[in-house]
Amino acid sequence: MSNTLFNTIKSPLLLSAILGASLTISACSSPSSETAATDDTTAKTTDAAVSADKLETKFVTIATGGASGPYNIIGTALSEIYAKTFGVNSKTQTTGASVENVNLLTQSKVDMVLALSDVVTDAIEGTNNFEAPITNIQQIAVLYPNVVQLVTSEGSGIKNIEDLRGKRIAVGDQGSGTEVNARTLLEGFGMTYDDVKVDYLGFADAADAMKSGKIEAAFISSGLPNSSILELQQGIKLQLVAIDQNKLSEIIKNKPYFKTFEIPAGTYGNEKAIPTAAIMNALLVRADLSEDDGYKLTKAIFDNLEGLKTAHQAANDISLKTASEGMVAPMHPGAKKYYDEQAAK
Repeated sequence: MSNTLFNTIKSPLLLSAILGASLTISACSSPSSETAATDDTTAKTTDAAVSADKLETKFVTIATGGASGPYNIIGTALSEIYAKTFGVNSKTQTTGASVENVNLLTQSKVDMVLALSDVVTDAIEGTNNFEAPITNIQQIAVLYPNVVQLVTSEGSGIKNIEDLRGKRIAVGDQGSGTEVNARTLLEGFGMTYDDVKVDYLGFADAADAMKSGKIEAAFISSGLPNSSILELQQGIKLQLVAIDQNKLSEIIKNKPYFKTFEIPAGTYGNEKAIPTAAIMNALLVRADLSEDDGYKLTKAIFDNLEGLKTAHQAANDISLKTASEGMVAPMHPGAKKYYDEQAAK
C-alpha cells in the first residue's frame, strides 16, 4: 500500500466511510446471489418434474410384422401409448417380422421390436439366420404365445405334418418367425424344404393363395385368433392340422423355446381343441437405451395393459407375473428395475 493511501485512511472519518460503503455493497449483492441460487434450484426442480413423464429419446419406432397380424395391431396400440404418455414421436414399421426386426434393431434403424423367442435365441447364439452372435439387443418383456396354426382345407387329405410331403405350402415371409417355426418343425418330423414345395407368403397372401387353390396348406404363427384365418374360414371349409404332442415333446428337448399348446375349441369354429406348438414372443430394445428410458417404457406397458388387451385378444396373455420369466435375451437394466420394484410390493 502506498504511503499516501496509508496516510489517507488513517483519518477515522474516512475509514468509517469506506467501511460503510463496503457493507452497503455486500448487503446489496447478497440477496441477488441468494435469488440466483433459489432460481437455479427451482429450475432444477422443474426439470425433474418434467422428466418424470418424458424420455431421453425423442423417437420410439417399433418394428412389427405384416399389416394384418397381431404384431402390427399390438405394436400400433403400444406406440400410441408411448406417444400419449411421453410426448415422443412413436410409430410402427411393418416388416417381414422376427428376423428382419432383430436385424433392424441391431443396425439401430428402429428402437423396439417384437420377435419370436426362437429367432432371438438364434440371434444371441449366432446360428441359422445370423452369422455371428448379436450382443447389442436386450429384452424388456416376455409377451404372449405365438401359436403355430397349420391350416388346410377339408378336402386336402392333410391330417398331420407328415402329410405335407410333396405338397405346396406357405411357410410365411422369408426370414419371418413363422418361416423359422415351419422349417424347425418340418425338420423335427424328418423333412426339409426339399420334401415340400415352398411358397414364402405372409398371412394375408397365404389365405388368398389357399382360396384360389395355389397352395394346399399354410403355416401361420401368431396370437389367437388370426384375422387372415378368420377371413379364410369364410372362403373354404377350413381344417386345422393337429401336431403330434409326443413328437413335439422330443423336439422341445433340443428346442426348449417351443411349448405344447392347444387351440381352444371354437376359435375358428373347431368343435374340439387342436393340439399344436407355441413359442413366446419377446419385446426387445437396443442395449444402448438408457436405464431410465427402459424403466419408463416397461412401466407404461403394464400401466396401460387393458388398452393393449382391447386392441387385440392375444394381449390377454400378457401378464406382469410372467413378463420377466423365460427371457431369451439379456434383460434390460431398466426393465429389471421395474420388475424388482413390483416384486417388492
